[in-house]
Amino acid sequence: MIKKLLPLILLLVGSGAGVGAGIFLRPAPDLEVVVAEKEKEEEKATIEAAASEEGPPLDREYVKMNNQFVVPVVNHTQVQALVVLSLSVEVPAGRKDAIYAKEPKLRDSFLQVLFDHANIGGFDGAFTNANNLAVLRSALREVAKRDMGDNITDVLIVEIARQDY
Repeated sequence: MIKKLLPLILLLVGSGAGVGAGIFLRPAPDLEVVVAEKEKEEEKATIEAAASEEGPPLDREYVKMNNQFVVPVVNHTQVQALVVLSLSVEVPAGRKDAIYAKEPKLRDSFLQVLFDHANIGGFDGAFTNANNLAVLRSALREVAKRDMGDNITDVLIVEIARQDY
């Protein structure tokens, strides 16, 4: 009977000693990492508190472009993929009608920017990378301001998808 219990007892004692040694010899947490994590948590809490107190900005409204934008990704004279985007524009309150009145011109300008972005490889690889989208958003904002003046304050990429062939 003791011959059967001895391996089990040794296994339990060895496991306990291993866990104890692991806890005792664990390296101390890096002070810089701990401070950085704490700062991130505090910043996030501050942002959430400010967002809940303020709510959405009352002096802005959002205009969703009526149809999606379909952009072909061409590689060596052959369509490699299609990118589908939905865009919205941020406008000062009460200026929605001005956007809808000139929507065809705005769509044309947006399509030209999207085609140019596709031609330089903006929709290849990790096309949803924050840097790639920031470049695209900036170009869209620039042509929107050129066409519509102060009626547009920002362009938002609401949806984006790529279908490869």
